Amino acid sequence: MTDLPTRRDALVATALIAAAGGAAEAATAATGHEHDWDWFIGEWKVRHRYLKARLGGATEWLEFDGTASFRTLMGGLANIDDNILNKPDGTYRAASVRAFDARDGLWRIWWLDGRSPTTLDPPVAGGFKDGVGHFFGEDTLGGKPIKVRFIWSNISPRTARWEQSFSSDAGQTWEPNWVMDFSRV
Repeated sequence: MTDLPTRRDALVATALIAAAGGAAEAATAATGHEHDWDWFIGEWKVRHRYLKARLGGATEWLEFDGTASFRTLMGGLANIDDNILNKPDGTYRAASVRAFDARDGLWRIWWLDGRSPTTLDPPVAGGFKDGVGHFFGEDTLGGKPIKVRFIWSNISPRTARWEQSFSSDAGQTWEPNWVMDFSRV
């Protein structure tokens, strides 16, 4: 299998991004470089830790394994990862689609869940500073508006960590609800 993108990959990513519409608000300085994600190219094992209930004071976490396969598209201006999530209640697939906008220096990230494959989650936007990625966006949970934050950290040639947090108070407090620890295959 090659890491070189195909024309079909580029068209799919472009269509997904166009379908997502507007940009999310970012509260961080971006690196502004199309090669920000080059460290992620390849195959990964993933250990997921997922909070069972969100923004309700829950403390029970589910843990499960998965995999991720990452590749760049459009010369580094976009990328995609294909994920297999082996949740206790059933395995499913999902994809993250990322695109870099050189005009504002921000990356945008969309999540496409295989359980509802015609709906993209609203994007988060941001970039990397000092080896840590900060991405912010807006969504709804239970019909109420929330803020969303992704943090990429512990980045090395063999490991990385992604953490998702939600805020129901406009970003004053954050509840981590999903952690993915990556180890290179």
